[in-house]
Amino acid sequence: MTDAPRLLPIQEFGADVEGIPVVFIHGFGGDAMGWTNIQTALARRVHSFAFDLPGHGKAIDWPVIGHAGKTSQAVAATLDGLGLEKLHLVGHSMGGAVSAMIAMRSPERVASLTLLAPGGFGEEINHRLLRRYASARDEDQIQILLEQFFGWESAIPPKLAAHIAETRATPGAIEALETMVASIIDGERQKMLPRDKLAELPCPVKVVWGTQDRVLPTRQAHNLPGPIATHVFERVGHMLQHEIPREVSSLVMENVRAGTL
Repeated sequence: MTDAPRLLPIQEFGADVEGIPVVFIHGFGGDAMGWTNIQTALARRVHSFAFDLPGHGKAIDWPVIGHAGKTSQAVAATLDGLGLEKLHLVGHSMGGAVSAMIAMRSPERVASLTLLAPGGFGEEINHRLLRRYASARDEDQIQILLEQFFGWESAIPPKLAAHIAETRATPGAIEALETMVASIIDGERQKMLPRDKLAELPCPVKVVWGTQDRVLPTRQAHNLPGPIATHVFERVGHMLQHEIPREVSSLVMENVRAGTL
C-alpha cells in the first residue's frame, strides 16, 4: 500500500456551487490568502480553490522548490489528487506562468485561462526588486518594497506587510524564496514562455495588465497572438487582484462563461 500523494495547502470557497471549478494560482512571494477577496466575491457563482505554492505560505517546507516548471508539477499533482479533471485557471505573475504551462501541457483539462501580469511573456523583469523582496524580513522594509508592486495611487491592503512579515518568520521561508528567485531569473532576465502556443489552446485566453506595473513591463502584453484577449488598465500596477478586484472578478467570470459554452 502506497502513501497518498501530498497536496498543496488549499483555500476553498463555494463548495456547494455546481459546475467546473476555478483554480487560482498566486505569484512569487504571495500565498493563497491573496485571492481571498476574489474568491469571496465569486463564492455564490463558482466553486474555487487557491493553493499555497511550494516555498510559500503553508508549503514553505515543500520538498521541491524552484522555477515555474517545477511549481507547475506540484500544482498538477494536487489537481490530480483532488480529482479535478476539468477546471478554469487564473494565475498572477509567476502563477500566470505556472497556469500557462499547465494549460499547454494538458489543454484538454483547462476550460479557460486568465493571466494577470503573467511571468514569462518577455525577458525584462525587475530583478533587483524581486531579489530584495525575497530577502526582506522586517515589516517596515516589506511595506516599502510593496509600494513598488502597486500602482502609484493604489492603496496597499493595511495588514498585508504584517502578514508577509509573519510568514517570513517561519524557519526556512527566506531561504525558500531566495532559492526560487534564483531559479526564475537568469542573471538579469526571466525565462520566457512560447507565447504562440497559448494562441493554439482550444480554450479562451485572457491576459490582464496594468500600465503602472513596475515588476513586469506592460509592453509584454503588446502584440500577443490574435486569439488572446488583452485587457490593459490605466493607473494600475502589478497587483491587479488587489487594485481592481471588481474588474478582475468580472473578467474571470466572463472567461468562465466563455469556457463553458
